[in-house]
Amino acid sequence: MTLSNFDKNLKKYAHLIANVGINVQEGHTVVIQATVEQIQLARLITKECYQAGAAEVIMQWSDDEIRKDFFLFAKEDRIAHIPEYKADEAKEWVRLGASRISIVSSDPDALAGTNSERVADYQAAIGKALFPLRQATQANKISWTVVGAAGEKWAAKVFPGLKTKEAQVDALWDEIFKTTRIYEADPIAAWNAHDEKLETKADELNKEQFDALHYSAPGTDLTIGLPADHLWEGAGSFNSRGEKFMANMPTEEVFTAPDRRRINGIVSSTKPLSYGGTTLTGMHFTFKDGKVTDASAEKGEAVLKKLLETDEGAKSLGEVALVPDPSPISQSGIVFFNTLFDENASNHLALGSAYAFNLEGGTEMTEEELALAGLNRSQTHVDFMIGSKEMNIDGIRKDGTRIPVFRNGDWA
Repeated sequence: MTLSNFDKNLKKYAHLIANVGINVQEGHTVVIQATVEQIQLARLITKECYQAGAAEVIMQWSDDEIRKDFFLFAKEDRIAHIPEYKADEAKEWVRLGASRISIVSSDPDALAGTNSERVADYQAAIGKALFPLRQATQANKISWTVVGAAGEKWAAKVFPGLKTKEAQVDALWDEIFKTTRIYEADPIAAWNAHDEKLETKADELNKEQFDALHYSAPGTDLTIGLPADHLWEGAGSFNSRGEKFMANMPTEEVFTAPDRRRINGIVSSTKPLSYGGTTLTGMHFTFKDGKVTDASAEKGEAVLKKLLETDEGAKSLGEVALVPDPSPISQSGIVFFNTLFDENASNHLALGSAYAFNLEGGTEMTEEELALAGLNRSQTHVDFMIGSKEMNIDGIRKDGTRIPVFRNGDWA
């Protein structure tokens, strides 16, 4: 590692993740999920969490090669068999109100060459087994954050023009530190200012309470209804204890939930999507009355089809997010092949479940009440990017009046 002041900046990053990402408080339980490649960062975060008063830090490791071998060689009856202890463990995290830190660093093509049906069967099974955890997460009952770390194969995918692994990893860490404001003199103060800026934009949209949004761009002509009393959110969220956290670092979006029953038209992806260890590109969707009636992809179409078959909710949308094209991540011109970063360079949508906190009173509603209000329910939630500098978006009021929201990829 030759990146200037790397060890110092990695410590700053760990401090930010623990104290802003999940905002550790005295007595908290923390769960960290990371690949074995990220042991240095995981150790630093663990120390920061304990120093902030955590009662316990639980470490969960994974490895891309071992995961690929599971899908290649495991017996068929083991693929979709999720041991009960894993479901029980997730329920225990919810009971403890445990905060979760997910460190993403995997190769975007980690599962290339595996059977997509086996991967999809596992994804569906694990989604069902861990549904209580997803439910608590999407209702902000617990604090959670997703952060990036530079893995060798991921860095090689993002920076193929650099000649050495070290140069590629350095370049990716540099971008991670830039986008998470680590190079600022006071990253926490910088994040607070950024959070306030996004919250102001969310407040403007909440006052409007548009009935629908109309998206238009090359390959896109889509109208998305919005439920009554929907709530736009920015960077920061609050858990059920009233503690603030940042679900994504970096983040440049404001987002809400659509009305799953009122989605009509066509939409095209504008950036690659890494899903389940496979890269999908050139995706096109047709929606009618809230459901995908036709879908295709230039690359990874079989994986996309299996995703849409996860359950009934996978065929509809659970999130609409607005990100201006002039955002710093977009202007970097880098395709990260990682949703955490690419979604913050582009307007995006998500197939699958909606967040309960995007509806007034939603965190206290049952699954049935959320569905009745128009929020999509599913075992999955997969973002895909649709924004560009050519995109226009109109907000449509209940009386049909149209208000420009985006013009040429930026706020109007």
